[in-house]
Amino acid sequence: MADVAAKVGVSRALVSLVFRDQPGASPGTRERVFKAASDLGYRPDMAARLLARGRSKVLGILFTARNPYHVDLVEAIYPAAEELGYDLVLSAAVPTRDEHKAIEALIGHRSEALLLCGPTIPDDEIASIVEGIPTVLIGRGLRDCPVDIVTTYDRPGAREVIDYLVGLGHKDIVHVDGGSRPGAPERRRAYRDAMRGHGLGEHIRVLPGNHTEEAGADAARELLAETGPLPTAVFASNDLAAIGLLDVFTRSGINVPEQISIVGYDDSHIAGLSHIDLTTVRQDVPKLAQLAVQAADEQLRGVREPGAYLRLESKLVVRGTSGPPAT
Repeated sequence: MADVAAKVGVSRALVSLVFRDQPGASPGTRERVFKAASDLGYRPDMAARLLARGRSKVLGILFTARNPYHVDLVEAIYPAAEELGYDLVLSAAVPTRDEHKAIEALIGHRSEALLLCGPTIPDDEIASIVEGIPTVLIGRGLRDCPVDIVTTYDRPGAREVIDYLVGLGHKDIVHVDGGSRPGAPERRRAYRDAMRGHGLGEHIRVLPGNHTEEAGADAARELLAETGPLPTAVFASNDLAAIGLLDVFTRSGINVPEQISIVGYDDSHIAGLSHIDLTTVRQDVPKLAQLAVQAADEQLRGVREPGAYLRLESKLVVRGTSGPPAT
């Protein structure tokens, strides 16, 4: 603004009045100020304006850079945030930068509210880090903490997978679990319950895993190294693990789904790629994003106290990695 004022030959205070559309400058002066600003390439600092009013209108997003489902969430959050007048600041958790640092960076960038995509840090640590900041957890539950939860019913989705596979004729169905990752315990319990419900309790087998491609690949190698026959189907706790299974099996000459069916969970964008074509459980990402942004906005506007628990239904999406077991 000082440069604009010097070019026009007026005070900086007068330039400020013009930019804020306040009275005090003649039409001719206003025209000269805007022309000088255009010539100099001046752009008003919207962040500074909002901070001067006590608002940043910025939502801070924590996500895991290597998780395609989180990337899908971030992509869906942008239009939902813009619709309500918010901008986003992204902070990724990566192998060399943990979630604590990622969240602290969001707070340091004056985020008004935090949207945390599937954080894995302990409950009490989340509570202490986000204390006093409106927070929404996406895809992760948290007890006794003043935050909003937006997630999907995991148990019905996992149960639908087993119902579908049993309906095709599968009995020997293995589950590669996600350890303590968000959603994994519910999917694991649903797998066990559904198998028992179909009278297949003796076929229950859970391989320890993670929500990573490497974990799925390790599970596939373990199954291939065994002397007995392969299971006829594997249900992975997320799409990345399922893709790890698919890669190792196909490289080993195992035909999918003729020799083994593979099912994932999330329906991330990579699941639908033509060379993967993964059967999986779809979570309604656009709706999750919309609910998360709305929840943050309601907290910021003081419409209600934090603590809302919002859940959506999931849906099985059948693609090319599943079929009847070989006879």
